[in-house]
Amino acid sequence: MGKIISFSFFALLISILLFSCSSSKNAVKLNSDDIRNMVDSSRFVFVAERVSPLRGRTRYLTSRYDVVVKKDSITCFLPFFGRAFEAPVDPSKGGIQFTSTRFSYNVSPKNNNQWQVTIRPNDYSDVQELFFNIFDNGTTTLNVVNTHRDPISFSGHMEKINE
Repeated sequence: MGKIISFSFFALLISILLFSCSSSKNAVKLNSDDIRNMVDSSRFVFVAERVSPLRGRTRYLTSRYDVVVKKDSITCFLPFFGRAFEAPVDPSKGGIQFTSTRFSYNVSPKNNNQWQVTIRPNDYSDVQELFFNIFDNGTTTLNVVNTHRDPISFSGHMEKINE
């Protein structure tokens, strides 16, 4: 009886492991030309996988959080952990959530395989700057400088916009 229970437990553990590995990343692999085109055309999605607050520990994110960048708009849906120096007017708007249609978008190539993208929203005063560091394999870091909150960093990957 003990062998059956241990075998069942082992089989369950293996099936969970295989399922999590197979479904962990269904994203399309991007090459350096894809990344360069997305950066140059101002059309990409940053998907956050980890968050590093100024105060506290790095956390893996279990839900989808992203920043969608298009030529005419930015939609930001990110969590926030840290110290806020001013309470939000609408408590249901937790995290860093906004859409901007007036912003500056500046690209600075660092070398052949890395770009820095700086976005400054002009119609959303709570965020001063979104600073992306994008590598040619799609790995990306994002630093968000807030007006009334501690700065916060995210790491994740790039995806193409599905349209």
